[in-house]
Amino acid sequence: MSTTLWIIVAAAIATYLTRIGGHLVISRFDQIHPRVEAGLSAVPAAVLTTLVAPAALSAGPAEWAALIVAGLVSLRGGLMAMFLAGAAVLILARQLVG
Repeated sequence: MSTTLWIIVAAAIATYLTRIGGHLVISRFDQIHPRVEAGLSAVPAAVLTTLVAPAALSAGPAEWAALIVAGLVSLRGGLMAMFLAGAAVLILARQLVG
């Protein structure tokens, strides 16, 4: 097997072990403290920020337009509407701007 395939397999195993490990630890508790629950609820937003922030810092006008539209749609719409609006604006802006 190639080195790239081994890296993908190792990353998949590490991801699986991390997820199942967290589930096993949390499932041992009868009740979860509200602060822990609040922290776990904030994880998706934190992960999304780590994905969007570096791209936004090196983004061009098409990406900024999509980011602004997605942010505005998120104020009124759901997650899917935000995603679709941002993706549509990004695709259109990249076609028009270059």
